[in-house]
Amino acid sequence: MIIGVGSDLTDIRRIAQTLERFGGRFETRVFTDVERARSDRKPDRASSYAKRFAAKEACAKALGTGMRRGVFWKDMGVANARSGQPTMLLTGGAAERLAAIAPSGHKAVIHVSLTDDHPYAQAFVIIEAVPETQEPPQARLAAVEPTA
Repeated sequence: MIIGVGSDLTDIRRIAQTLERFGGRFETRVFTDVERARSDRKPDRASSYAKRFAAKEACAKALGTGMRRGVFWKDMGVANARSGQPTMLLTGGAAERLAAIAPSGHKAVIHVSLTDDHPYAQAFVIIEAVPETQEPPQARLAAVEPTA
């Protein structure tokens, strides 16, 4: 069953300006080490950061909190499986909220879709609850060590 849906559209130009103006302060405040390592390797790093920013916004919406009630930017991080498929790894208040919205006897699985078409980056996040006895294909993805 679907227990959360979120989407976000981010202007890549705005993220590029923020990266230029605040640099490392913005990057370390908002993004995980894995996200920074992946984005900094990209030729268009602003686009990569914008997709991850949109994913965090979409995830916060899917959690039903936005960026409040103990959910912080770095509590949500986009990680990629070896196949390149994105997912979200949650820690802190975001992980606590995810556990709280999952019905008893169910495990929450996060599905993520990222795209960009300059000047916009877009993300969709769907949180699905699956019975703990059932292991969907996405459960294996969440267990995979994130690649940088």
